[in-house]
Amino acid sequence: MTVARTSEQLNARREGQLGRITLNRPSSINALTLEMIRAATDALRAWWDDPSVEFLVLDGAGDRGLCAGGDLTVVRDSALGDQDAAAQLWREEYLLDLLMARFPKPVVALMDGVVMGGGLGLAGRADVRIVTERSRVAMPEVLIGLAPDVGSCDLLARAPGELGTHVALTSMHIGAADALLCGLANLYMTSAELAGVFASLQRAGLEGLPASGSPPAGELAEARGWIDECYAGDDPVEIVRRLSARSEPSALAASRRLESVSPTAVAVTLRALRAAADEPGLGPCLVRDYRVIRRFLRHPDLVEGITAGLVDRTHTPRWSPPRLADVRGEDVDAFFAPLGPDELRLPD
Repeated sequence: MTVARTSEQLNARREGQLGRITLNRPSSINALTLEMIRAATDALRAWWDDPSVEFLVLDGAGDRGLCAGGDLTVVRDSALGDQDAAAQLWREEYLLDLLMARFPKPVVALMDGVVMGGGLGLAGRADVRIVTERSRVAMPEVLIGLAPDVGSCDLLARAPGELGTHVALTSMHIGAADALLCGLANLYMTSAELAGVFASLQRAGLEGLPASGSPPAGELAEARGWIDECYAGDDPVEIVRRLSARSEPSALAASRRLESVSPTAVAVTLRALRAAADEPGLGPCLVRDYRVIRRFLRHPDLVEGITAGLVDRTHTPRWSPPRLADVRGEDVDAFFAPLGPDELRLPD
């Protein structure tokens, strides 16, 4: 066994013909730091042309999940002071997501437990994305006054009908069946079977990975009718009106959720999803994400959302503006305007 790059927060090593990256902050569900991002980037570059590495495997330490997203403490502190700190983290994270998507050898992601935000950015374009009965996949950004990023809108825009819109705007956590339905995963195993993945890959490659029957039933397939009807179009106010007029309890719950989260984040997220559908692809989506997220650093809802939800835990944020009807189209437009010299530059 050889080590490509290891630290207290990330362990990257070679195991036979496998390059294995283990996110190693289990106490925070492996939330990403700049140190982890850089260590993973170094590992990918080291293995890119290494003929002894035939597969890449991504997993997370501990028993709670692959990755809960980015380190929001850094984001909040940056929004309150040096905004360049969060901007640098996101810039390097997005470039890592692009490297992961372009890695020239098969990538296998073990999406057991919690997979949120930046975790989906890393795992979402793996060749094999394994979910289990424990998987909880989400892009919960609107809860904290932010829009889904890491290229996730490109993934969610490709989900059947308006399922991706529903998942993004409500920040709902979905299990294995719904992740498979939405195209966020493509293989189901029980969590007990994950330990055998490494030996199976070494023995028989991707063909040796066993699927183990059907996951527990999800909820999106049966809700597809009202979801597609309610979330059609580009007007978030109209979406909430349609949801609140439905008789289904899940639709009414969705309307209440959209009325409780950041109105600006909802409006920007809907615009981002429609832009991803019109101009698909990870590269264009990451450029849009970076524009949007830099603007949110200067918007009061981001600090308000993180503080109310994760710091003070009052869960009663005061959004600005407080209602969806008060979010102006020109304000949403401004989130997507080019950044000039600060634009995200992607390698060819």
